[in-house]
Amino acid sequence: MELSFETILFIIAGVVLGWFLSFVKSRFEVSKYKKEIKEYKEHLNRQMKITNDGSKVQEDELKTLKKENENLRISVQTLGQKPGRAELRLLNIYDNALRKMQMRAPGFSSAWEISLQEAEAEYEANETGLKSIIKRVFKPSLAQKTEQTPKEISDLV
Repeated sequence: MELSFETILFIIAGVVLGWFLSFVKSRFEVSKYKKEIKEYKEHLNRQMKITNDGSKVQEDELKTLKKENENLRISVQTLGQKPGRAELRLLNIYDNALRKMQMRAPGFSSAWEISLQEAEAEYEANETGLKSIIKRVFKPSLAQKTEQTPKEISDLV
């Protein structure tokens, strides 16, 4: 097989034409990929802005919540230092201790509950009843005289 000048020229022209078409195709693909990368960068930029805005909102909210928390902590501390609060706190502690003691010592609890109910009834009677009015008008010494047991009343009759 004999290669002529024209055949070699056609082979070279075919190779050059193939290389040129491949080069043009690769340029189109490269530009397509560059455009796609640009779109991805824009999308990433938008997402980062959204995330940044969300983070700023969360940081601002966290700062306000920390301030509110500190203000509430100071308020609770201030309210705890008002007159009578220490006694109320101690009363709550004693109440909790008594409830625990009732669970652990059943013999104590029944006597304690009876005494507690009597004390509550007496307190209610003092606050709302005739004893309260008598104490206010005639002083505590006279109110103590009106607290007579049923045995003393039957002795008088």
